[in-house]
Amino acid sequence: MRILVTNDDGVHAPGIAALAEAAHATGHQVIVVAPMVDSSGAGAAVGPVHQREGVEYASYPMEAIPDVPVYGIDGPPALAVILACVGGFGPRPDLVLSGINLGANVGRSALHSGTIGAALTAAHFGLRSLAVSIRYCDDPVPWQTPATLAGELVPVLEAAAPGTVLNLNVPNVALDELLGIRRGRLGSGGTIRSAVVEEPDHLHLPDGDGHPPIMSLPSSPSGMLRLDLAMPGSDRNADPDSDAGLVAAGFASLTPLVGVREAGAEGDKVMTAVADARILQRVRNLA
Repeated sequence: MRILVTNDDGVHAPGIAALAEAAHATGHQVIVVAPMVDSSGAGAAVGPVHQREGVEYASYPMEAIPDVPVYGIDGPPALAVILACVGGFGPRPDLVLSGINLGANVGRSALHSGTIGAALTAAHFGLRSLAVSIRYCDDPVPWQTPATLAGELVPVLEAAAPGTVLNLNVPNVALDELLGIRRGRLGSGGTIRSAVVEEPDHLHLPDGDGHPPIMSLPSSPSGMLRLDLAMPGSDRNADPDSDAGLVAAGFASLTPLVGVREAGAEGDKVMTAVADARILQRVRNLA
C-alpha cells in the first residue's frame, strides 16, 4: 500500500515528520507532499490554479527517514493531494494521512482546517484518509502520542470503505497519560468567537452568552476588527461527548466525517418546493 503524508503547517513542521515516521513504521510505501509554507486555515482550497502555468515544487530531506521522498509544493494541502492523485508524484496513493496539526481541529474549525481539507479531498478520489491534530501546547510537544495512534489506525483505514475520512484529535499528553480513545461528535464551537471594531467610540451591546460584547457597526469606512480567539480543544464546558469536550477531558477523539455530497431526502424536499414554486416559469416570464 502507498501512503501519502501531507499537512497544512508546512513541509518543515515537526508534526509532519512525526506522522511520516509513524507511516513508515507500518512497513508501507510512503511519500510526503506538503505545502512549502504554513497554509493553516486553507480548508480544501487549491488556489488560483487557472491563473498559473504550473505548480513549483522542491525536494527536502527528512533526516529520520532518508529513504522516503519528501516534496514541498507552492500551494495548499488539498492541492498537494490532488497532484499526488493525478500522477504528479508517481503512482496514485491508496491512503492519505494529514497532520500532525499543532492545535486541535474540532467543531466548526473542521470546516476551515487545511489538515481536514486535505483528507476530504482524498475522499473525492475514493481514498481512505485520516486527519490528525494535537491540542496546542508549548514545546516539548508530545508528538509521539498522536503519531502512535495514527500508525495503529492505518490497518483500520485499510479495511474501511473507500472514501472513509476520520478526524483524530489528541490531548497534549504523553501516551501513558492518555485516558482512551472515543468517538467524538462534531461540536458546534469554533476558533473565532467574536470580532470587535477597534474604534474609541464604539457602542457596547451585550450578547448574553458569555462572549465579549458585540459592538456597533463600524463608523469609519476602514479599520481593524480585533478577533477574540478560542483555543480549540481546551473548553471543559463543551459537551462531554463532543470532540472538543473529549480532548479537554484527556481523551483522544475520533470522528468519522462526510465531505461534499449530494443531499438525500432533505434535498428532495427542497427540489419539490422549487417545483411547486414554479421557479422556471416565473424566470421565463421575466425574460
